[in-house]
Order: sequence, then structure tokens, then C-alpha cells
Amino acid sequence: MLMSDRLSALRVFVRIARSGSFSKTGQELGLSQPSVSRIAADLEKEVGAALFTRTTRAVSLTEAGQDYLARIEPILAALEEADHAVRGTGELRGLLRVAVSSSLAVREIVPQLPVFMERYPALRVELMMSDQRQDLVQEGADVALRFGVLPDSTATARRVAVSPRMLVAAPAYLTKHGTPGTPADLSEHAMILGPTGGRTWEFRQGGRSASVRVDGRLLVSLNEAAIAAAVAGLGIVQTSRWGCRAELDGGALTRVLPDWDAGQLELHAVFPAAHAAKPSARSFVEHLMQHFAV
Repeated sequence: MLMSDRLSALRVFVRIARSGSFSKTGQELGLSQPSVSRIAADLEKEVGAALFTRTTRAVSLTEAGQDYLARIEPILAALEEADHAVRGTGELRGLLRVAVSSSLAVREIVPQLPVFMERYPALRVELMMSDQRQDLVQEGADVALRFGVLPDSTATARRVAVSPRMLVAAPAYLTKHGTPGTPADLSEHAMILGPTGGRTWEFRQGGRSASVRVDGRLLVSLNEAAIAAAVAGLGIVQTSRWGCRAELDGGALTRVLPDWDAGQLELHAVFPAAHAAKPSARSFVEHLMQHFAV
């Protein structure tokens, strides 16, 4: 197998390993499923080991395949880094895969893509939108944008931005039910329990602090649903500035207890462990940091 063919085969191998599918890999790389299957078989023959377990439903890595993937990915990443450095033009190529929640993608990330993609016309971007925390290795993401305190991990993380938590409600709701003056007043109001904030809300004002145990008749797992419910007048919700920026600016929602600090929500960029972040992933994160710093 020629060196150029071997490198192409290794890139195909990585995509099969990440997607768990010959057909999906073919779609991503513009190859037919039989071509992808043949490349995988030729690579296995070349290395002298079975790298995949094939079933009618999926393709998974053997133990040898998992070890091979762990060794190959850093090499491919280093080659991409070297190509990028040698070109010296700042040009980025290939596919950038970003794992991100649907609400953050729609509200904050997509509006920032035009400038970024115009700057790098040879780069393709895939937004892997899910409101469940994704496994970077399994999903094949180059970078994930994640909220909150990160659990212990061997992955590399970088804080992108911080947004204040806040309570918001529709003006019509506050006109009908009154406006809370202190955190203790929240017990007299309808609460919408969304995906952030939990059941105990902490507040600070100067040297004072307050902890309020909240409950509500409406529980939702997506920020978009929580915001829609608040706009509809169903109660008060705790979210981040990112999660309700448009509604606040447009007057559909107004802040509740604005003089009380409800804490903050951190956004991190998480890169897969074991190898250097792709140049495109680093550039994308730096672009977002500039946006959020404004």
C-alpha cells in the first residue's frame, strides 16, 4: 500500500471507528459503502490483525482496533498540525466536528458561523447538536462545548466564557401575580424547573445570602421549552443570559430579583484526550471567546 493510500486508509479507519458504520463513513467522505468496506479490509490485511467486529447492525472495534486507534489518532493529528504550520497561511481545511447543545447552537453559535466560515472557505463544519452530554471519543467530536463544572477527566478543557444566571418571567405574569422582592417571596410563585439551576437556588446580595428550595408544577428538560413556558406566562424560570438574551432584549421576558446575584454558568471547550487539539478546533474556540468577550 502506497504511503498516500495508507494515510487515506487510516483516516477512513478513524471515521469508521467513530461512526460505527461503513455507510455513514462513506456519506461523510464521499465514498461508496463497498469502497469503505474494501479499504477497511485492506488495512486489516496490511496490519495483520482484525480491527473491526462486523454485524448486520453496526461495526465496532476489536481490542486490537481500540489499541490501534489510540496510537493512530495522535499521529494523524500531528500530521494535520504540521501541514497547517508549513502552509503558513492560516488556512484551515477538512471537517470540524463540534458537539454542542441545541439551544446554545441556535442562539449563540450559529450566528457566529458566517464570519468564521468566510475566513476559512476550505473548512467544513458539522454541528453535532444534542442536549445529552456526548462522548467525544465515541461521537468523533473535535471539540465539545459544555456547561457547568466539569467532572474529573483526562480530556483537555478551556474556559470559553461565563454567563450570569438569572430569573426571568413574562411581564404579563408579573402583572397578574406580583413581582417578588426577595428570594423568600419565590415560594408564593409558580416556578418552571428547567435544565439548569436544580431545586435549590442560591442568592447573594452584598454580605447577605439566601438559599431557596423551589418546586413547580412544570418540569422541562430543554432550555427552549423552559423559555417558551415563561414567555407563555406559566411562571418564573432560572436560566443563563445566553438562554434568554433574545426574549429579554425584545421585552417578552423581564428579569426577576435583578439586585440579587444568582451565580454564574461557565462554558468550557473540551478537547479529546490523548492528542493535541486540531488547529481548526482551536481557531473555532478562539473565535467564540472573542465573541463572548464583547
